[in-house]
This record gives sequence, structure tokens and C-alpha cells, in this order.
Amino acid sequence: MARPIQAHIDLGALEHNLRLARRAAPTARIMSVIKAEGYGHGLLRAAEALAATDGFALLDIRDAVRLREAGYRQTILLLEGFFGAEDLHLLAEYDLTSVIHSAYQVAMLDAYPARKNLDVWLKLNTGMNRLGFAPQQVAQAMEQLRRHRAVRDITLMTHFANADEARGIAEPLALFNDVAAPYRVARSLANSAAILRYPETHGDWVRAGIMLYGSSPFAEVGAQQLGLRPAMTLSSRIIATQELCSGDEVGYGAQFRAGHNMRIGIVACGYADGYPRCAPNGAPILVDGQRAKILGRVSMDMLYVDLSDSPQAGIGSRVVLWGEDMPIDEVARAAGTVGYELMCALARRVPVVV
Repeated sequence: MARPIQAHIDLGALEHNLRLARRAAPTARIMSVIKAEGYGHGLLRAAEALAATDGFALLDIRDAVRLREAGYRQTILLLEGFFGAEDLHLLAEYDLTSVIHSAYQVAMLDAYPARKNLDVWLKLNTGMNRLGFAPQQVAQAMEQLRRHRAVRDITLMTHFANADEARGIAEPLALFNDVAAPYRVARSLANSAAILRYPETHGDWVRAGIMLYGSSPFAEVGAQQLGLRPAMTLSSRIIATQELCSGDEVGYGAQFRAGHNMRIGIVACGYADGYPRCAPNGAPILVDGQRAKILGRVSMDMLYVDLSDSPQAGIGSRVVLWGEDMPIDEVARAAGTVGYELMCALARRVPVVV
């Protein structure tokens, strides 16, 4: 019998969340972000569920080729663009769209093998200071791209650093609008947080990411409040129980000491499966559908759960680490991280079922 841990991917939840994105931004085209193997859900699995989207965005050109060879004809955008002139032949062969965020990429465009065949998204840095041209560089870059023999169509884009924070998007939006004013080109600004909170950012394309997978982009608003459904449920089983006496310690480093007699369960899930090792005493978990707390330090292959409030639980009891009725954002918050990281950290050794 196989180890009982598994990740269940709900394709219907992905479809539902895409429809919600479309309702939130009804006048814009939807670019579904499926980088990092669809945020841990599987590249082709996510693409299948999101087939009604207008485009896909990812990082690795090999993944873009996989999508084309699987039959997807939508716009496929490389969010970091190309990394060398040798990539440009693949862009042409597979009709891929590239972000242009730096002058070195403009210089490499001369190696593109076709005329007026490449769509590009020119990225403006509006304060995130990660990728993109400074505002004073945009006019020159735009002129170079407009005149270039390889470039067919240009979209102007940016990425907000604080759309999910109280600080909001007012300053970068004003900067973007000022820089973009002279150009009659398509625009893309909104990530998941801006899609849901700032309709003035929707433009021609919105880039839906974390919301598609059923996680909230906001620390203070849960996914359920937004109408989102979790697409990934990580579950396992209790494989052993222990009876503790007052003073007994639990796990590596004795991070938990029992203050009274109690019963605990040992769950077949650890940090080698993708559960965060940094999750503290008290991090939430579900046992047989009831909320419980983890105890002690998470091991490579196992973790401990307090069964004080679950007298019926025992060996074989189902445990939900995150997903169905256990919001991933709540687990992530307890561990001092974000749902994105937990999804993407799902280990390859965990069986995935649909």
C-alpha cells in the first residue's frame, strides 16, 4: 500500500476562478499566469482547466513550446522575455510573445529570423525596481521597437509592487498613465490584487495569477470572501498515535512540551513533501474534518498533531494540510509565508490526483 499522502487538484475550481476573474474585469482579455508548473498544480493540467483563457503567461521557453505542442493556440507570453539570441528562433517557430524589459534584449532582436512577426510587451518600471525600463527610457525603447523589422505589435505593461497593500497603486498608475499617454498601444497593468480591487487598472489585458488557484492576494481578506475556490488540497493520514504524560517532549529539538496528559497523532507529511518546516506549534490543520493544531518541529517525512479535541481520531484518520476547508493562506500565515510558496513547494514525490 502506498504512503497515504496526496495532492488533489480540482480542475473545476480553476475554471470557476477564471470565470470570477472574467467577471471582475469584463472588458479586458485574461492572461492566465501558469509559471512554476502552474503554481505547483502542473503546467498542462492547469492549462487544460484554463483553456477558456485568452492567453497564458510563464517564464520558461521550454514550457511555452510544451503548450504549443499540446495544441494551445492562445497568446503565450514569456514574462522575463528571452535570455539569448538563440531563443529567438523558437519564438518565431512557435509564435511566442516576449516581454522586453531591457536594452540588451532590444539589441538582440536583430537575430530574429522573420519580418514583422514578433509581438512584444514593453515593460515599464513604475517603482518595483525589478524588471523594466525607467520612465525616461521608454520613448527611446518604444521608437526602436516600432522601427524594428522583427516587431509586429507592441503592448505596454507594468507590474504593481503594492496592489495587495494599503499603499495601493495610485502613484505607479499615475506614472504609467503619464508615460503611456502618447502611445496608441494595448496596455496591461493588473495582477490578481488589482483585478479584484482596482478596476481603473484593467486596461486591455489583465494578468490573473494567484487568484486562479484559489488563494487570496490580500492578507486581510480570505479567498472564500472573494468567492475563490481552492484548486489544491494536500491531504494525508494519521499513521501512529502516542500517549503523552505531562512534561513529555515532542520531536527534534523538543519544541513542544506537554503541560498535561494528552494524545497526539503522527501524520505522514513533512517538509520533504512541501509542508513548511518553519510552521510553529499551533499551526492549523484538519483531522477528520475538525480543526486541530500541529505540535513540535516538522520532520522531513512526518509531523505531529494534537488530538485533544478529536477523541474519535486514530490511525487512518484523514488529515487535510491545506485546501478543502483549510485555507492555504491561513496555513501560510501561521508559517510566516504566503500561499504561493506552499503551492510551488509541493514535492515531486507527492502523488497528484485529479
